[in-house]
Amino acid sequence: PDLSLSQFNQHSTIAKFDLTLSMMETDMGLVGRWEYNTDLFDGSTIARMATHFQNLLSAIVDNPQQVVSELPLLSAEERHQLLVEWNDTASDYPTDKCIHQLFSEQVEKTPDAIAVVFEQQQLTYHQLNQRANQLAHHLLSMGVGPEVLVGICVERSIQMVVGLLGILKAGGAYVPLDPNYPRERLSYMLADAGVEVLLTQQSLLESLPSHTPRMVCFDSDWGAIEQHSGENLDVGVHSNNLAYVIYTSGSTGKPKGVAISHQALANHMCWMGQTFPLTKLDKVLQKTPFSFDASIWEFYAPLLVGAQLVIAKPEGHQDSDYLIEVINQQKITVLQLVPSLLRMLLETRNLAICQYLKRVFCGGEPLPVELYCLFKQQSQATLHNLYGPTEACIDTHFYTCHARISQNTIPIGRPIVNTQTYILDPNLQPVPIGVPGELYIGGDGLARGYLNRPELTSEKFIPNPFSNSKSQRLYKTGDLVRYLQDGNIEFIGRIDNQVKIRGFRIELGEIESVLSTHPQIQQSVVIATEDIHGNKRLVAYVVSESESLSTNQVREFLKQKLPNYMVPSAFVTLETLPLTPNGKVDRKSLPAPDGVFTSVVEYVAPRTPTEEIIAKIFTNVLGMPDVGIHDNFFEIGGHSLLATQVVSRIQQAFEQKLMLQAFFESPTIAGIAQSIEVLRKIAQDQSTSISETEQEYEDGLL
Repeated sequence: PDLSLSQFNQHSTIAKFDLTLSMMETDMGLVGRWEYNTDLFDGSTIARMATHFQNLLSAIVDNPQQVVSELPLLSAEERHQLLVEWNDTASDYPTDKCIHQLFSEQVEKTPDAIAVVFEQQQLTYHQLNQRANQLAHHLLSMGVGPEVLVGICVERSIQMVVGLLGILKAGGAYVPLDPNYPRERLSYMLADAGVEVLLTQQSLLESLPSHTPRMVCFDSDWGAIEQHSGENLDVGVHSNNLAYVIYTSGSTGKPKGVAISHQALANHMCWMGQTFPLTKLDKVLQKTPFSFDASIWEFYAPLLVGAQLVIAKPEGHQDSDYLIEVINQQKITVLQLVPSLLRMLLETRNLAICQYLKRVFCGGEPLPVELYCLFKQQSQATLHNLYGPTEACIDTHFYTCHARISQNTIPIGRPIVNTQTYILDPNLQPVPIGVPGELYIGGDGLARGYLNRPELTSEKFIPNPFSNSKSQRLYKTGDLVRYLQDGNIEFIGRIDNQVKIRGFRIELGEIESVLSTHPQIQQSVVIATEDIHGNKRLVAYVVSESESLSTNQVREFLKQKLPNYMVPSAFVTLETLPLTPNGKVDRKSLPAPDGVFTSVVEYVAPRTPTEEIIAKIFTNVLGMPDVGIHDNFFEIGGHSLLATQVVSRIQQAFEQKLMLQAFFESPTIAGIAQSIEVLRKIAQDQSTSISETEQEYEDGLL
């Protein structure tokens, strides 16, 4: 039968419920009435909702045999807007070029310009290219070529940059390995990737697994490496060959390697160069650990245009005072920060003195609007929000912040060039504007998939249902998002148990899997929760029949298998885990973790005025009532960002330059108090020495 629909407006002053649709049968047919709370809904939102309901009714009449969940809500016009217009991102870029070839082209243009700076060292573009070529020739003699994976495990340094470029120039793909990872994790990654050659440094040999591939040490082997030619190579590598494999947290208990091609990387870097153009006067700070893909653009953005790459010292990304110092000393113009670190710099008003900054990029966590407002009070730089999973080459969406934002959180924006965005329901149907759905990403930036994980690759990388090409794929992100009216996208959360903490992507299932291998733990569940300051922390709930199992034992067990950022701050022992009616763990019924960041040593109160001041700083930062002088800061809820807050407050309280490294080496009240006394003694001795020198000078004048 034919179906006719019409709308009429009916005015009412008060809505009894937030949203109500009432239907009544009349001589005219069914009459529907929408009643809504204007504090929660705009009239335009309800109008769209009514239209979508009408579209659904029409589709039901036209397709009576089809399941309702598979019927479209969108009109043809809306569907075209969402699927075609807002995905019109096609843009030319050198699809046949590899990233190291683009670098070599820049070397020809600016051979004598400074390319990279690390503390007191620097290399020109010609020198950097020459060293990378020498390393590439050396790797070539060892059998490295296209599709060969080369591990690189080095501290942040100029050697790191030479290593990355050298591997690419040899035709290989690099696998970055953080030297701070547990030996067991490094061993797994080397074996899983089938790494044939490992670049490292002599100082790191003891921390590496006992069984490693052939090794090349930058320092001890450089004499042999520099015997090779410094000329560019032609090794037959193509843009569809692998550029790198980066490991991310895996829900099965083992990290998974994401394989990215040169073409995907070239697309991203060319987009960045066009959208955020750098000049030869720009300086980019490289501070993100290179085992995370957010670091990649920090390396290549300056090197492809003749700008300067400034390398932060090892572990410098955790030291806010050092970062401010290097930003000012080196006159950094481009900087990347996770929002939690940006907040710390803003709350201490340190960013206000960084007058050379032109652009600050944020990513890895939701960016609150109030943080942007605080940023604009202290900086003239522009703030950009970046979003993207490792599986889609660094960044897929971007948003430049401005004052006219009505949401509480900055949107993740629109897709970058040659990237398609689809927000879909569980039946892969596009959802209307304003309606939450899962984000799917397509385009030139997609990874090949997961190394040695064909089933997981098939699960996460699906055929594009909106393309006629069988080769087109979509990546299923697991992120819950929605379209805003202007076409920008707002991030809402996750649909699974993956979390982001201080920019680190963590699968809670991986931590739970490792806990399950402990012989004294029968069950476990890990959640991410916020403390009183709004900082996210990991809390592990364990069921153990052993009364002798201590928090410290479990923590040390995890430290042998997981990176530090994946070790929970707190552990709660339960007799049983709460379950839902269908037998699954009821995460919402787990006891609140407040107050469970318990000490693993006997409480000892502060004994001196110095210890009392430090204890007060500890309790304020951690939000705890009491902290003993022997309590380890990192074992009672602390983490690296909070550590920088503590160090900054200690420096202000005692007017002493306590180094962050000293805090990490002795993160207790007693240990820090001892360090303060040493610093005071040094300052006193220096003052006495200066006074004696001045007196001798005056005596000489007499």
